[in-house]
Amino acid sequence: MKSEFALAFGQTCAEYNLPKEIVMEAIEAALVSAYRRDWNVSPDQNIAAEINANTGQAQIFLEKHVVAEVESPEKEIALAAALSTHPEIEVGMTCMVTITPDNFGRIAAQTAKQVIMQRLKEAERESQYSRILRQEGEIVIGSVQSIQPQGVVMHLERREEARLPRREQIPGEHYTLHKKIRVYVLSVQRSPRGLQILVSRSHPAMLRRLLELEIPEIRSGQVEIKAIAREAGTRSKVAVISHQAGLDPVGACVGIRGSRIQNISRELNGERVDVVKWAETPLEFIKNALSLDSILSVVLDENRPAGATASVVVADDQLSLAIGRSGQNARLSAKITGWRVDIQGVTGAALSALKAINNNPELLDGRKDIVGLVPRLAAIIQEHDRNRYSYTDEERRIIKTVLEVTHLAFIEKRNQTRPGAQQKEARLAAQREAKTAKQIAAREALETVPPAAYKAELQILGLPERVTAHLAENGLHNVGEVMEKIALGDEALLMLEGIGAKSLVQIKTAVQESAFTFSSSEVEPETESTENFPPEVPAAVAPAPEPEPTAPEIKPAEVTEETEEEPVTVESDEATPPAEERTIKFDSATIRALQAAMAASNKKPRKEAQKREYSSAPPLEEETAFKSRKYQGEKRALLYDEDTGETFAVRRKKIENSYETWED
Repeated sequence: MKSEFALAFGQTCAEYNLPKEIVMEAIEAALVSAYRRDWNVSPDQNIAAEINANTGQAQIFLEKHVVAEVESPEKEIALAAALSTHPEIEVGMTCMVTITPDNFGRIAAQTAKQVIMQRLKEAERESQYSRILRQEGEIVIGSVQSIQPQGVVMHLERREEARLPRREQIPGEHYTLHKKIRVYVLSVQRSPRGLQILVSRSHPAMLRRLLELEIPEIRSGQVEIKAIAREAGTRSKVAVISHQAGLDPVGACVGIRGSRIQNISRELNGERVDVVKWAETPLEFIKNALSLDSILSVVLDENRPAGATASVVVADDQLSLAIGRSGQNARLSAKITGWRVDIQGVTGAALSALKAINNNPELLDGRKDIVGLVPRLAAIIQEHDRNRYSYTDEERRIIKTVLEVTHLAFIEKRNQTRPGAQQKEARLAAQREAKTAKQIAAREALETVPPAAYKAELQILGLPERVTAHLAENGLHNVGEVMEKIALGDEALLMLEGIGAKSLVQIKTAVQESAFTFSSSEVEPETESTENFPPEVPAAVAPAPEPEPTAPEIKPAEVTEETEEEPVTVESDEATPPAEERTIKFDSATIRALQAAMAASNKKPRKEAQKREYSSAPPLEEETAFKSRKYQGEKRALLYDEDTGETFAVRRKKIENSYETWED
């Protein structure tokens, strides 16, 4: 028969829905706190409590030091007394001694009641938080407890209070007290007032969870949900794909006569759920997402300034269905596909294409086959406008061909005229080439790793334990994988967490000193072969070339302030003594001859050996003045006098306010 303590203990565990171990720990902690407060125990002494679960008898143990002679009975115990309970104890050790008072049960029950209740509530909140946290992102059933303007307060399965704000409700849905509904646990957070549980009925993830609960193929993984676009309360689109051959994903989700999808629609207050088949190509996926039978054309424009756009052309009588109520079908199709959807009727799209061709006649340059269809397209539109008949298959083919070619030509022209389009395309092409080259180089580098290295463990490299641990944490468990990183370059190792410059040197040194070496995959350059060449014949000794005569050094004279510039005397390189500077005047015929010679010399390129070197550099002021007058009509001519053997530099300058007169 159980004691009163055992019955009360079991009742407490059931009331708070807590494990027995947690409740027992809370009671023992409360007893320790009560004893420490009532008996003034030192804070540095350890106290423990034990309770018999059957009888409820409590015992208190206090830690004391074992000594030969007791000086402080509160903290010490004699060796002889300690040996009675601990046979192997020695002086200097510590032991737990029973010090339970006679009336401790009654006092502990009164003192520890409040502590026990507080600990039980804390344990209950912690257990509740861990349990609700596991349900985050799942669907639970709750009952409506109160309806407020800000939202609805609900009680979940175990009386946890949750909040359903107005923004997470399905528009147009009405709630009544104590009504049980399914909700999606959006978030669980702690606060001083307890747990704050936020639930939702309009989140797209709730539709995903309902599909998983209702459709076994989705729950087992045979059918996968790729994308969901939802406008709660009105309409949703779900894109699915099948991973099992022969299984129709749309049919599996809809069910026999729509039974499965109707159950989900009723749970969501009559929300319409469209299930479409997911496709890898955007063109097919957009056609499936619109859920229309008569789609004439779809043209994709990835580089449109407003974003990637799909231009869709449908039959005139299907235009309203394609757009949907308030544009809902087009909006959901854009959300689920990730493309902007621009929908037009056949007649409107054909008129727009004809207008674009009239405004830009060069739009169809080079497409003679399409140019011939433009008059036929205009005739078809005129006839349709008069009689209002449906287009035939041949007319639809012509309209589709002209629309697609015109739209693609317009996109191509826009991309070419866009600023930086060519530079961007060249940059992308260069990036693709660099990526391809990098992949090829990496593949060739990995081929140099010997296969035996993959069977060797990292310990044979003799690396420090810290470096070996970092390599293992980054997924490198053998020598071959380390050699792969080395073959890819130092950056591949430096990008690993915990590997720095010092560790890199240690790893490369250890690999070089190991028995594994990289195999050479590159072809060594061949040495030039001399088999096809005749044997060398010693060349005849050629006479030494005579030294070319060097140009005489030119010594510019100082610039005078006179209007006429004097000729400058230049010393020659001959061994004759330098000649005295003299002024030579030329007549007009000589000047004209010099001008003609100067013009002819400017047309001929000078050779390096004919460059003159001045014996002394001109002053900085003269050089600056010469450069500033370079484009102001100043020229220079060299004259050589055969009689005296001297060379003269003559500067020619235009006279001010004159365009034809020159002054020497």
